[in-house]
Amino acid sequence: MKFLRRFLFTVFVLLTAGVLFRGCIYRKVVVYHSAGVRQPVALSAESLAVAISECAAAEKNPDAETIATDALQLTADKLRFASEGTSNNPNGLITSQRAHCVGYAAFFTTVCNELFRLHNMQDTWVAQHHIGKLFAFGNNVHTYFQSPFFRDHDFVLIKNKTTGETIAVDPSLYDYLYVERVRLAH
Repeated sequence: MKFLRRFLFTVFVLLTAGVLFRGCIYRKVVVYHSAGVRQPVALSAESLAVAISECAAAEKNPDAETIATDALQLTADKLRFASEGTSNNPNGLITSQRAHCVGYAAFFTTVCNELFRLHNMQDTWVAQHHIGKLFAFGNNVHTYFQSPFFRDHDFVLIKNKTTGETIAVDPSLYDYLYVERVRLAH
């Protein structure tokens, strides 16, 4: 009985640590490599513009980290993951609310860039939608899948145009695991 109690306690401690430190663990294990950039989609949907404006009104003098977090939250609030039958246009996604990683990244990029514009930070900061490859423990995870759906994974880099500082985010990962930042290969 004593062994079982210790075993269950150990499992509980490990699971709790895994949940509490999931972001750190994920960033240690997984590295994002950029394989290209997708063009941003201009904001045209009134309902999306209203949602972004409401988000912007909630913050006074935010920094880029705060805007990234707000854009992640808005993206997670408005979208649900779907592997098929989805659009990649943020203006349509606000209505359909179904996206895969490409749609999540496109939506987040549009939201983030509009938040930068609304806070007069667009001359300094920009969100860029990237096509990427994920490497876990140094291995390209995409080679383990046959489906074209897993040939790459989209994420977003937020860049300071002056200093070159970057913030890497994966909006679809955030929606599932609440991991706010990811690690980019240098």
